[in-house]
Amino acid sequence: MITFANVSKQYGKQLIFVEASFQVNPGEKVGLVGPNGAGKTTLFRMIMGEESPDDGEVTLPRKATIGYFRQDVEEMRGRSVLDEAIAGSGRVGDLHHELEELQNALGDPERAGEMDRILERFGEVQEEYEHLGGYTLEAQAREVLAGLGFAPEQVDGDVGALSGGWKMRVALARVLLGRPDVLLMDEPTNHLDIESIIWLEQFLKSLPAALLMTSHDREFMNRVVSRVAEIDAGEVITYSGNYDFYERERAIRETNQQAAFARQQAMLAKEQRFIERFRTHAAKAAQVQSRIKALDKIEKIELPKRRQVVKFEFRDPSRSGDQVAVVEGVAKRYGARRIYNGLNLTIRRGERWAVMGRNGAGKTTLLKMVAGVLEPDAGQVTLGASLKMGYFAQQSLDVLDPDLTVIDQLQRDFPQDGLGSLRTLAGAFQFSGEDVDKKIRALSGGEKSRLAMARMLYDPPNFLVLDEPTNHLDLATKEMLVDALRGFEGTMLFVSHDRTFLRGLGSRVLELDGDGGALAYPGSYEEYVTALGHEAPGIHS
Repeated sequence: MITFANVSKQYGKQLIFVEASFQVNPGEKVGLVGPNGAGKTTLFRMIMGEESPDDGEVTLPRKATIGYFRQDVEEMRGRSVLDEAIAGSGRVGDLHHELEELQNALGDPERAGEMDRILERFGEVQEEYEHLGGYTLEAQAREVLAGLGFAPEQVDGDVGALSGGWKMRVALARVLLGRPDVLLMDEPTNHLDIESIIWLEQFLKSLPAALLMTSHDREFMNRVVSRVAEIDAGEVITYSGNYDFYERERAIRETNQQAAFARQQAMLAKEQRFIERFRTHAAKAAQVQSRIKALDKIEKIELPKRRQVVKFEFRDPSRSGDQVAVVEGVAKRYGARRIYNGLNLTIRRGERWAVMGRNGAGKTTLLKMVAGVLEPDAGQVTLGASLKMGYFAQQSLDVLDPDLTVIDQLQRDFPQDGLGSLRTLAGAFQFSGEDVDKKIRALSGGEKSRLAMARMLYDPPNFLVLDEPTNHLDLATKEMLVDALRGFEGTMLFVSHDRTFLRGLGSRVLELDGDGGALAYPGSYEEYVTALGHEAPGIHS
């Protein structure tokens, strides 16, 4: 379906691909992995024909249709969410929009003189639309949008009124509704909640299309892909299996390569000693020359490139009182919508509460009330003694100074600490080398999130309130964070759509029903899933 044959690609002095070859077969689901800058986006762009290889060939079947979901979404306005989603459906989508325009024209008194022509065209378009299954398209679009978390009233609303994250969901729906032969997806779960992620897993597994995708969600990769393609030092190496299998096999491959390297080095040293010893002996001259020629022909084994994530030992927080936060009789409304009605919750020292609930159930609202950012309409939130709170949300980025560099910001925040320690902190959150000298104004949203998280955890509070802390973190950083927080001796209240994070850290679960009620589950997230039979509210396994 997709074939890379001896592809080479270079930007300036940077080699991206060196005679790389691999293929994606029809219907195959492949995960694409590699460090930042390895060439994942370049590979996608070459498949789309937006870039060409310097050497080699990228081929697809001539009539294959390609759908590409990428992180930069173009402007959306002037249509309903439904119409924008349908726009990706090729000829059927075009006819759908022409029907909309013709219906508007039929009701326009200023075009009364054109009615015969408009009616004739309306009949032609309607006939072709029906023949192509257009009338089932709207139902399919509503189903996909519902799966991605849209409420019915949002589906018929103005797409231009949506936030950037919701527009990303519309773009995703548009690609899925196009039913392409080849689906390219760059981080499709970035802006999704856990319910939508689980829905998308099922949808992608049922698609007949070939899929090539990147994702920072280990669980999602494990459940969707059956092969992993890794970009490594200009090559594309494939592993048959899911992400966990790839990690195990890669570790075995590295161990074998290190052993082979050590054996070859020992052999080369032995040969070199023979050559040096007998170089001037006339009787051994032929043997020396033979061995020199043999050494020249040997293909040298290289040590595998180590991708070590910087481990960071976070300091122990000060000890808080036994009762960290008490929520008593809390009520909250937004207009006619009731979010909470008499909510009670006690959070004790050392507990890690994972807050679950569908979109709009009030997860972020609860965190804001506990953090003191938002007042309840009734009831109260009381914080315990000796409490130092750290609240992380997207708004946390506002405290960063755009005129400082990454390292300048850390030095200003922690003037008593050495540069080496602060560089280690930056490295743990994937700011290495020249990255620490980037101005904050030039950082992406994900980089700013990582920096805000690093600042908060370097001098950790004893009560962490975290709203989607793993957004924009790559797999390695995310797992470093989970490992670090496993040893955290304070208390946590968090919302996350990442099941690795939930499973690793959730010792209590609060499930919000979206109608003002809540279920406090006294066990871990894993125990919650086992007991209730679902991974998130409303999703049944």
